[in-house]
This record gives sequence, C-alpha cells and structure tokens, in this order.
Amino acid sequence: MHSLLVRLLAALAVVSICSVAATAWLVVRTTTKAIRQEQAQALTDDARVYDTLLGYAATHRTWDSAAPVVRSLAASTGHRVTLTRQDGTPIADSGSGALPARPSATVDPLQDLSSRIDSRAVGPFLLPAAERTALGAMAASVVDCLRTTDSGDYEPANRLAREARVVVDPSGRPRVETPGADLSLDEACLRPRGALAEPTATERKALAQLEALVNDCLRPRNAPTVHMSPDFTWRWEDPGAVRAGLGLDTAVDRCVAQSRRTQLAGYTAPAALLYLTTPGVSPATGFDLSPANQARIAGVSALVLLVTVLAGALLGRRLVGPLRALTTAASRMRDGDGTARVTVRGNDEIARLGAAFNDMAARRQEAEQLRRDMVGDIAHEMRTPVTNIRGWLEAAEDGVAVLDEELVNSLLEEAIMLQHVINDLQDLSAADAGELRLHRTEVDLAEMLAQITATFRTASVPVLVEAEDGLTVPADPIRLRQAIGNLTSNAVRHSAPGRPVRLLARRVGDTVTIAVTDQGPGIAAADLPLVFERFWRAEKSRNRQTGGSGLGLAITRKLAEAHGGTVAVTSPPGEGATFTLHLPAYLETGD
Repeated sequence: MHSLLVRLLAALAVVSICSVAATAWLVVRTTTKAIRQEQAQALTDDARVYDTLLGYAATHRTWDSAAPVVRSLAASTGHRVTLTRQDGTPIADSGSGALPARPSATVDPLQDLSSRIDSRAVGPFLLPAAERTALGAMAASVVDCLRTTDSGDYEPANRLAREARVVVDPSGRPRVETPGADLSLDEACLRPRGALAEPTATERKALAQLEALVNDCLRPRNAPTVHMSPDFTWRWEDPGAVRAGLGLDTAVDRCVAQSRRTQLAGYTAPAALLYLTTPGVSPATGFDLSPANQARIAGVSALVLLVTVLAGALLGRRLVGPLRALTTAASRMRDGDGTARVTVRGNDEIARLGAAFNDMAARRQEAEQLRRDMVGDIAHEMRTPVTNIRGWLEAAEDGVAVLDEELVNSLLEEAIMLQHVINDLQDLSAADAGELRLHRTEVDLAEMLAQITATFRTASVPVLVEAEDGLTVPADPIRLRQAIGNLTSNAVRHSAPGRPVRLLARRVGDTVTIAVTDQGPGIAAADLPLVFERFWRAEKSRNRQTGGSGLGLAITRKLAEAHGGTVAVTSPPGEGATFTLHLPAYLETGD
C-alpha cells in the first residue's frame, strides 16, 4: 500500500513539474511552428519531385524532353530542381548557381530508393493499341460474366458485379479485381478469366527474350534451364535435375533481377543525379528560457507540487482498496478460477473498472466454454473425412489403390464437405459471439420463395409454393434466404422422388409464418428436441450421402433468433415433417 502511495505521489509530482515546463516550452515553440510546417511541406514536395522524375525516366529512353517537367515541378514546389548526369553534366536546371556537394537522390528507374525496379518501367512489355483493345474487351466480358452469375449459396448474384473493377497496369494490360470477394470457388467465369490471363504476342516475345537472358546468366554457373512466367516468377524446366543444397535459388533470383535490368536498359532513361534546394529557409529556433522565466517556473512548480501531493494522498487511499481486490481476483482467474469476481460500489472510474473486469471474466468464461464446444464439434465432425482422405492417399502412395478419376472425385467430395462444414462453423461462430449483422429490408416473400424454388428445379422432388400476394417481412434477404434454403434443402433430401415439398407463407396477426413441409419418413418423437442441435442428424450412422453437415438446422435457429423470431418442427408419425419459421411482421420501435 505504502509503495503504491509513494509511487503515485512521485508520479504526480513529476507530472506537475513537467506540465509547467511544457507550458513554457510551448510558448517558445510557437515561434518556430510556421518554419517547421514549411519544412514538412518541403519533404512532401521533395518526394513528389522524385516520384515524378522517376516515372519520367521509366517511360522515356532519354532525358532530352525533361526540361519542361523540371520547370513545372520547380514552379509548383518553389524549389530549385536540377538534374545532371552521373559525371556532373547538366541535363535540366530550373535555377542557377552552385550546387550542393552531394545530390539529394539518384533517379534510376531500374534501381529506386528501395533497390527495386519501378513498376512503370515496362519496356518491351508495353502493349500496342490493338492488344490493349482486345484485352479491354476480354476484361469487360469477365465483369459481365460476374454480373450475371451467382457466386455461391449465400451471396446475391450482383455481389461480385458490385465489387468487380477493371484496373489497367502500366504495360496497358487490364485485370479484374474483386476486393472482398473470393473467386477461388467461381467456376462459371473461369473460361473468360483464363482467356484474359493468357499472354499476348508482345508479352510472349518479351518473356522469351527475358528467359534467354536469364538462362545465359545461369550458364556459367552450370545451372539447369528455367522458364519464366508473366509475373516474373520462374520454375525449373526439369525439377528432378536440381539437387537440394546447391543454393541455386538465390543465384536464379539474382539473374532474374539482372536480366530484367538488362532488358529494360534500352527503354528507360539512364540514371541521373537529382539536386533539390529550398532558398530562404532558415534553421528552426532552439528552446531557450531566460533566468527570470526559470525562477517563475520554479515557484509555480513548487505550488503545483504541493497541491498535487495533497490531492494525490487522498486519491491514493481511494485507489488502493479496489486495486487490491482486482489484483486478488485476477490472481484467482490466472489460477483457473473462472468464477472470480469483484464487488462493485459507486459509479466512478474504479467502479467501472471493476464492472469491466467482471464483464471480462464472464465473457472469458463463456468464450472458454464456447471454445471447448467448438473444438469438440470440429474434431467430431472432421475426423471421418480427414481419415478417409488420409487413408486413400496412403493407400495410393503404397500402391494398394489406384489414384484414378473415381478416387480423385471421391477425395474431392470429402474436401468439399470439409469446406462446407468450415463455412457453416463460421456462421455459427459469428452467431454465438453476437457478431451476426443483419441488414433488414422489406422482403417480398412470394418472390423470394420463387427464387428458392428455382434452385431446386433439377431435383427429382418438386417444390410447390403458396404465398399471399404482397406479403412482406422486415428481414435480411441474404440470411432469410439462407434459413429457408436450409429448410427446403433438408426437406428435399428426405422426401421420396416425385413426392412434393410445400412452402407456405402467410401472416397470422403480427407474425409471419413460413412453413416447409416434406413427405418423407418423418422424425421420431424422441428425436424432435434434438433436431436443432449442431451436428445432429436423423441418420444414426451420420451418413454423408443422405445427410448434410449437421449444421444447417442449427444455423437456421440462430438466424431466426437474430431476426427476433423462432423456428419449430412437428412430425406426425410416418407423415413427414413440417418446419415453421415465425418472424415478426413489423420492426419493433428502435430496432
């Protein structure tokens, strides 16, 4: 206790003294503020001048036309901008007079300040107008394909179109970017994307030249031949001919960098020295206090110190008790006691700290339980497919099984199922953590149910829809479609071929009900309370050929609860099952 009080008082004394001294220093510092702002602006202007000239050098073979650029930069920044060759011969100068002893920077597009080749230096990779036009049309077709193709079960059809954009590289090659969207699962637009990625005749010619330069560089090292890719990565022509431990990878990287600089040397301006000077700027004024001011600061500091010590003594006693309680509770939590809490009194900062500690302890206890449940669920669910994949791969490696198309398809199905389980677990994890965000709009149920029905058009089980005209519900359209889709998919999976699944939507008072009815074998009465538990399936064998991941109904329950509703199931013996979503017809005040 005494140590804490002493430290608190010492800290407050230091703070009070520093605050008075800082006030005096700030008064003096204001005299140099304008000069420092000018210096900061000068640094920004210097960086702009350097980047502009570096871009010029990357796109021009000589400095012959650089004088107008230099004069324009000098006029916009107020600096004197001078370019000379490395032997000191002038190239362009916006002023006159002697130059500094050392240049500000070297302008070299083949080796900038970061020892990299400037991305604007493309040389023989610069595409002619005809190839740019053709690639631009291909990029537009990729965007059109993404605009008209559904990107997945839980994304709207226009998500990729909303995020897709065409970006043109310095060489003139367009590429399609979809920030925030994963195209690894997109198969519908794979062909136009592949066509866009194919090198043009100009790029193939330039790449062949670069590949020859790299292999000529490697020949004295007795290194095998390499092949270059359009993104300037490389691969061995015969990977089996390269023995481990020869250290050739570093040699190849050096040869690639050297060959690129050799290839671009004839297309870029030679390295030049840049001199930047700023006339009229004087050094900043230093910190200085007169003896009289120092005496005044000492007197005020003593008075502030006295008041600080008295106030600190009172506050210190108020802090010690709650802090000791927090320390004890934290030690208990460290030792594994998840029930450790502190008593909260009052509503000041210390009380709020205690309340925050209690909330943190409760959340930690809840998170630990969720973690245990999740680890158990994942281990239980993924053991079988992982074991299958490993078993078949080991059998193929040992020659017991043939890695033919049928086996590859089987392993791919297991991998897809694992990915599906992972996606479902992510949704459940977000719901459990309270991070499931809804974007509510008025959803036309008749239209949504028709869209869901269309996705099952090729199934052997017909899906029939009955919905009131104009029936709407305030909901997140993506999440509501996910919930109804889960119920419909489950119903189709458990119905016999030819026996329809019915979707019924209607309003009952202030509630909208959406019922999904199948004509399958139904659910045993003893199993009804377990239907919405994660990883539960009606098949006791947990057969993946007739059952899903076991997470769809659990996700549906979480989505219904997030909308302020519920989901229930009824199943008369031998007469199929009916899953019913109950959602509020109107948003509550303040929602």
